[in-house]
Amino acid sequence: MPPESPRSLTIRTYQVGFGDCFLLSFEYPTQKRHVLIDFGSTERPAGAAKDLMEQVAKQIRADCESKLHAVVATHRHKDHISGFATKKDKTGTGDIIAALEPDLVVQPWTEEPDIQPDATGPANGNGGGDLQHLYATSLAQMQGFFEPALENLKVLEKMVDSTLFEELRFLGDDNISNRLAIENLIAMGKKSKAKYVYYGSGSGLEEVLPGVKVTVLGPPTLKQSQEIKKERDKDPNEFWQLARLDTAAFVSTSRKRLFEDAAIEENPIYARWFRKQAARVHVESLLALVRILDDAMNNTSVILLFEVGGKRLLFPGDAQIENWSYALRHEEIKDRLKNVNVYKVGHHGSLNATPKTSLWPLFRLRNEEASEDRLCTLLSTLEGKHGSVTSHTEVPRETLLTELKKDSNLTATNTYKQDELSQKVVIHFE
Repeated sequence: MPPESPRSLTIRTYQVGFGDCFLLSFEYPTQKRHVLIDFGSTERPAGAAKDLMEQVAKQIRADCESKLHAVVATHRHKDHISGFATKKDKTGTGDIIAALEPDLVVQPWTEEPDIQPDATGPANGNGGGDLQHLYATSLAQMQGFFEPALENLKVLEKMVDSTLFEELRFLGDDNISNRLAIENLIAMGKKSKAKYVYYGSGSGLEEVLPGVKVTVLGPPTLKQSQEIKKERDKDPNEFWQLARLDTAAFVSTSRKRLFEDAAIEENPIYARWFRKQAARVHVESLLALVRILDDAMNNTSVILLFEVGGKRLLFPGDAQIENWSYALRHEEIKDRLKNVNVYKVGHHGSLNATPKTSLWPLFRLRNEEASEDRLCTLLSTLEGKHGSVTSHTEVPRETLLTELKKDSNLTATNTYKQDELSQKVVIHFE
């Protein structure tokens, strides 16, 4: 092996609750190079310390020996970038990361500052012109809408189904614009170098990781694929949706009290029904909008394939089927994915982020027998925070989780011991 190539790789999966945070430490003969992929959370595990994210930030600093060579923020959802947020007194978790002075910041093309809402024209180099600008601007404007909307909705909390309101709170919070984190990522990129990537573009990572080939498989631009603008509700072939419909228990998720109006402040009797129905319609309408934005943001996720020393590592963020479909049209890409050694499970193990027939079967190294070359999977997740068991949309999806446990060596944060900040997997290269 050439001296400029790494001899091994240590991958740390950090406990951030419902979120993603991975540190890739490439060990060379005379040095180490560290790449942080995402740092965010929307919910801590039960019993976790309130300063969990600060603990993780400090652990990242120790693990990378106070120097990051690259930061990858796959997309702007809170559960992937909230840890990059700064504070005025410079004590934020994002301040800790910024002090590690990354040489490169990688984000999807939709985050390029020139196509933010105050842009005067389309960004250069991404392909797609005004359509690209309109799409990215629309995403940012929708995010800006949700923060005041959710704040105003608090007055309706007692008037609608609690499960409906909790889903809106969780998704809405994840889609709030995370302005401080976004600004910090931009600032770190300006201080060093920033790359806003799309399918087929250069990642910039090869410049900081000698001997490592990195291919950007997503997201596509709108010029490459229009599919990322929309999201399929169901796909029986690709989604880990329905296992046994014939035995499924169809149970209503609504909760109704015997005296439904008892806890509501006094109003004329004739107005109570109307007020409750109006509140429900309002919440359901906003939830539909949040879901649309949530899916759109996931389809802007960066997908990276690392190749080094005969090993392949796949990190797809929260990419969903529309994002994947463009890359999987290319036979050359499919051939390279067949020998993936490490797979970061997409979207916390959701039903629509690991295409069931077009991606999962490609992995030749998944099997039921323990072996040195067996597929290694990494999953950062937290049960009970997203989706519904009754609708077969729970995260992590039970049918997918069963396959991961059966056919791979799985590292999953929802199995960590109390106060365990990370687990690591070591890969040795040829």
